[in-house]
Amino acid sequence: MSGPGGNGSAQVPPPRDPVDPRHGKDPGQAPVRPGGPADPRHGKGSGQIPPPPRDPADSQRGKDPGQAPAPPGDPADPRRGKDPGQAPADSRYEREHGPPPPRDLTDPRHGYDSGQAPVPARDPADPRYESEHDPASVPVPQPRDPADPRQWCAVAAAWLGRDRPEAALEAARRALDLDPRAESGADWGYRLASLAFERLGRDAEAVAAAEEAVRLAPGSWAARMRLGAALRRVPGRWRESRAQAARAVRYAPEEPDPHVLAGDLALLRGEYGLAETAYREALRRLPDHPGARINLGLTRLRWERPRAHHDPAWPVDPRETGRARRALERWSRRTRVLLAVALVAVCVAEFGFGLASVARIGGGLVLLAVLAITLRQAHRVRLWSYVPGMLARDLWLGMSVSITLVAVAAYVAAVATLPAEAPPVLSGPVPGVPGLVWAGLAGLVLLNGTVLLVLRVLVEAWRGRPVRALAEFAAAGDDRTARRDVNVTLWLVAGRVWSVPVAVVAAVVVLDERSWAAVALVVPLALGWARGRVGPAPGLTRLTRALASDRGLAAALALPASASVLLGVAGAAPVLGLVTVGEWTWRAGVALLAVPVAIFAARSVRAWWRGAPGPWRASLVMCDGCGSRLPGDVGPPVGLSGEVRAAFTYARGVVLAYADPSGPRALAVGAVSSVGPSGELRLIAASDAWEAAERDPRVAVFVADPLDRRFWAEVRGIAIGDTEADLLRITPKEVVVGEYPGRHQGRAHRG
Repeated sequence: MSGPGGNGSAQVPPPRDPVDPRHGKDPGQAPVRPGGPADPRHGKGSGQIPPPPRDPADSQRGKDPGQAPAPPGDPADPRRGKDPGQAPADSRYEREHGPPPPRDLTDPRHGYDSGQAPVPARDPADPRYESEHDPASVPVPQPRDPADPRQWCAVAAAWLGRDRPEAALEAARRALDLDPRAESGADWGYRLASLAFERLGRDAEAVAAAEEAVRLAPGSWAARMRLGAALRRVPGRWRESRAQAARAVRYAPEEPDPHVLAGDLALLRGEYGLAETAYREALRRLPDHPGARINLGLTRLRWERPRAHHDPAWPVDPRETGRARRALERWSRRTRVLLAVALVAVCVAEFGFGLASVARIGGGLVLLAVLAITLRQAHRVRLWSYVPGMLARDLWLGMSVSITLVAVAAYVAAVATLPAEAPPVLSGPVPGVPGLVWAGLAGLVLLNGTVLLVLRVLVEAWRGRPVRALAEFAAAGDDRTARRDVNVTLWLVAGRVWSVPVAVVAAVVVLDERSWAAVALVVPLALGWARGRVGPAPGLTRLTRALASDRGLAAALALPASASVLLGVAGAAPVLGLVTVGEWTWRAGVALLAVPVAIFAARSVRAWWRGAPGPWRASLVMCDGCGSRLPGDVGPPVGLSGEVRAAFTYARGVVLAYADPSGPRALAVGAVSSVGPSGELRLIAASDAWEAAERDPRVAVFVADPLDRRFWAEVRGIAIGDTEADLLRITPKEVVVGEYPGRHQGRAHRG
């Protein structure tokens, strides 16, 4: 529905009728380019059938003789002719197929011009709508007016929806070349160019384009969000990114994407409470937002990004902290391996050949090699001031460094207290206290790596709330990132399921009481409870599909559950007098617990060999632009129609409404100082309005038609103070136009 608040910028044309004779002989054939060599309307020189004569009265006929007429549509569609209210003449299509049925103007799919007021959800004119369906199946239309920069911006957005950043960047550049000062599209072209640069990995250029968009439209939430998203990829500028995201949320709290960006920034820093709050706010506004769903699931799992040691807020390049981390890891790994090998050699020399003095001297000399390794790796760590923070942020890096220091101390003590004979730990009489202490020291030196690995597997399996995370991942639909995270999370659940019966077996062995094995029956009960917490049937269907496509994962889940049932039977059998049954079920349950370990090891080796994601927590990935939905910062800006622009230019009764601590207020500003080419209003306002804009920049400006008093217009936007010009710059977010009530009691409409 067009009104005084909209204008006639081009929209993406709908697909043509497959049975249209202009498509060719094959009804299923894709439409050919008008004027192309395969076009039946092509000229005689092409060797094809000459085009049929056209009706001179056909209003859909374009200037290009070879151009196909547009499909029938709304009589008020600006694409039907210059006069929006003019009824179309009978076209050849209508003569053959009949007149098209009138469209319901209340249909939410029948939106306004994508270049003007905010487009309703599911508007086919919005490039974001096109990407939500099947972007690969819809061809990108070329601009009908190659001199219109807004149409080139729409083409760039369509290319971004098809994940073609090179083509999108070229279209955005065409738009900026046609409009160097970005008067027609304001910040739109620069925002599109910034996102294209970002997807191409050119972060510095993405930031430069986004900063230009903010300069042109300082009150645009989309420009602020684009700048925040670009800055988070630049080392040392995380705090600026967070500030821009906060501004985007403040300018447009009703939009989901600024909340998602704020949640992403919190999640990257490990601030799970803030991230969960932001994602919930986004889902309240758009329940099917894939990024909010997937990243909320990661928040439930207490996900850590691959470079967990690095704080994004640090003003240092993460590559520098990465070098320091690798140096610390190499020092830890090499030192522990060297000490383990040296202790084995010392024990062989002492217990095997009786060379006590040689064993102690050789063991002491190994410490010189440890010192050499330490000095060499310490030279590669150039950021010692950040090392304590790195150890605190990365749990496993801190544990690796700590256990290495403990292993060095244990090695020194083990060599210094080397006994004359090996203590019989596994068989024979129980050694005395000195023998037990020495055996503990030796075990700490030899087995610290294995203990650390097992501990890490168990901690990663039991960290977070995987059942709730699965519910969020399943609700995200069939997105590739969601499917991957579902797979990894199911492996974490399998680790939990396996660890419970293993702990039960260990308790039975230590306590020597078989009846404790009945505790393992809690595992199948917990799995049944978890199944009910996943959510509605679609979520269960996706999980079932994931298990059906990965037999190893299904076996890793089913076998520990089966082993738990067998162990439970083994624990209850002696009470029932079924001793033989209890013995066999016990052995079978223990044997089944070894199979998931083999499956996990084989899957891990295969993933490492192929360089593919493995069954571990580090394979979880964050949703960053995943899915077919384009982010909100690529949407078109809101403009003003000619009538509304004229009303603000010539009226002398402009009213500014804003929020005050005492309530809503309205302030007469007399007149608008100027109206920018992009629709930005520049007002001279009193200090009260400036203070109110600093508290809450969301304002509204009212104006009446200064000539015939036919309509009134309301521009809702963001007010930013320009101290140099002493003006309030208002970037429109929404334009509402209405007629003054009369006998017809006309209702307002969005323009």
